[in-house]
Amino acid sequence: MSKKQLTVLFFALSLSLFNTCKEEEGWIRINQLGYIPETNKAAVFVSKMPIRVRSFEIHDALTGKTVWKSDEVKDFGAYGSFLATFRLDFSSFNDEGEYYLSARGIRSPQFRIGSHVYDNTADFLLKYMRQQRCGFNPFFNDSCHSNDGFIIFHPDNDIDSMHIDVTGGWHDASDYLQYVATTANAVFQMLFAWMENQSAFLDRFDKDGFPGENGIPDILDEVRWGLDWLVKMNPSYGVMYNQIADDRDHIGFKLPANDTADYDRGPERPVYYCTGDVQGYGSNMNRATGIASTAGKYASAFALGYRILRPYYQDFSEMLLQKAVDAYDFGMRNPGVCQTAPHGAPYFYEEDNWHDDMELAACQLYLITDERKYLDDAVELGRHEPVTPWMGADTAKHYQWYPFLNLGHYFLARIPEDEIRSAFIQNFRQGIERVYHRGINNPFLNGIPFIWCSNNLVAAMLTQCRLYEEITGDKSFSVMEASLRDWLFGCNPWGTSMIVGLPEDGDYPEDTHSAVVHLLNKQPLGGLVDGPVYASIYNNLKGIYLASGDEYSEFQSSLVVYHDDFADYSTNEPTMDGTASLTYYLSSLQEMGRKIRETGY
Repeated sequence: MSKKQLTVLFFALSLSLFNTCKEEEGWIRINQLGYIPETNKAAVFVSKMPIRVRSFEIHDALTGKTVWKSDEVKDFGAYGSFLATFRLDFSSFNDEGEYYLSARGIRSPQFRIGSHVYDNTADFLLKYMRQQRCGFNPFFNDSCHSNDGFIIFHPDNDIDSMHIDVTGGWHDASDYLQYVATTANAVFQMLFAWMENQSAFLDRFDKDGFPGENGIPDILDEVRWGLDWLVKMNPSYGVMYNQIADDRDHIGFKLPANDTADYDRGPERPVYYCTGDVQGYGSNMNRATGIASTAGKYASAFALGYRILRPYYQDFSEMLLQKAVDAYDFGMRNPGVCQTAPHGAPYFYEEDNWHDDMELAACQLYLITDERKYLDDAVELGRHEPVTPWMGADTAKHYQWYPFLNLGHYFLARIPEDEIRSAFIQNFRQGIERVYHRGINNPFLNGIPFIWCSNNLVAAMLTQCRLYEEITGDKSFSVMEASLRDWLFGCNPWGTSMIVGLPEDGDYPEDTHSAVVHLLNKQPLGGLVDGPVYASIYNNLKGIYLASGDEYSEFQSSLVVYHDDFADYSTNEPTMDGTASLTYYLSSLQEMGRKIRETGY
């Protein structure tokens, strides 16, 4: 019997003993990982029956003794599959310990309150990043895709179809495609996490991903792995590649070293040259208009890599600086979006914005060079997209507005010039406000649109909320931030964490859309899964089904679904860039706990 089955059995037995009614009246959803003292804390009571909840209690998990009672209950009415929902606020309870909540005879899963709750969680995410490595992979202790690859779409016929060494980087998700867009964003996010929260990261693995210190924090080892691949994919000025492989890879689960995808070149895979024009095959074509979205991502990753890695790799860092300058210049000369390319299916990353990428790159170059032209460029580019368009929207295309937050706005909000600072603080606030108002009337306070990879959007909004509060001291959105944080750890309609293996003793995805699960019965630990999608999206995806039944069937609705089933690639597939994007936020929570221990608040 699996851990999840044992967990479900335990709580089923607990409920049958604890519940005074003949039928279950409901469930209490809670952050299973826990809460830091002096922060916002809440749970959500959900029921399939038209009931009322007027109060709740906190119990010591060991003794069952009631340690706190409250009537801080807010009724939100029906939501999703539930006829009644209530938000239970226990923010004022700060005693450290192990607890569970109860209301109307229903008890919650056990949880912890403590300043150490989020310690090492950001490093835990790196388990998944190491597992996703292409080339030599420490998880498999084997190499894969060592013959990558052959160039396609190159305008020079003498170069097109030639071999190029681009082995390395990370597989994007449970397939083995690789994209510059997601890789460069992942590199930048991890560099940013280190820049902001250095003391949260440890050195327990070497550069190859094996246990053992090497004098470099593990997150920077992972960054270097990504940067090495980006350098290969941008070998010289104006020569940029955008992706390796395509959806011909989607032929079922296989281990990376045994990849049998057929691209008509034996073990080589196609490497897509950035042309600035539409790419794809047959009726499946992208809508590319330029190169700046890719060039900007290259430039920002190279520039921040230069700043952060200089103490460890001086020569490499100097090269990164020149490549950042070159990539930025090339992007400014080639405005527009460089989308990923489909082949046999209509799905691709439909990125429709590029000013944000170039804005972030300009910010990084200004911080390095102090050249005013870069700051002026950044401000002008930032004015084109004050708010990332998915924020406050009901829907969006797949990766249409990517990255999912604009960190360029954050860097401009830190510029010590009042006009620039105030304008970009306002931009940051407007994005948060739009999501806040969209979610204010549901019990989970979740205003994120349930598009494909909705959890990545949650991670982006968490980052934006945290950075906004740190810049301004304004706590207006701290409750929403807490609710989105709790959503990822189980305070959601399904009562499951969205990060594989976290918390270890909780309910988390186990039957993920992953070859290591399906073929090896192992877990992609640390991976953030795609997350819930609108039922309307799920019902219209090609080739999707459930292989093992639906353990969350009673919680599904016509609004939104989530399945812990390997055949559901839309909600239960871990993604590399989504996982990397959480390193900043979880490391910030670790730092928050440390400060509370040191200062008491």
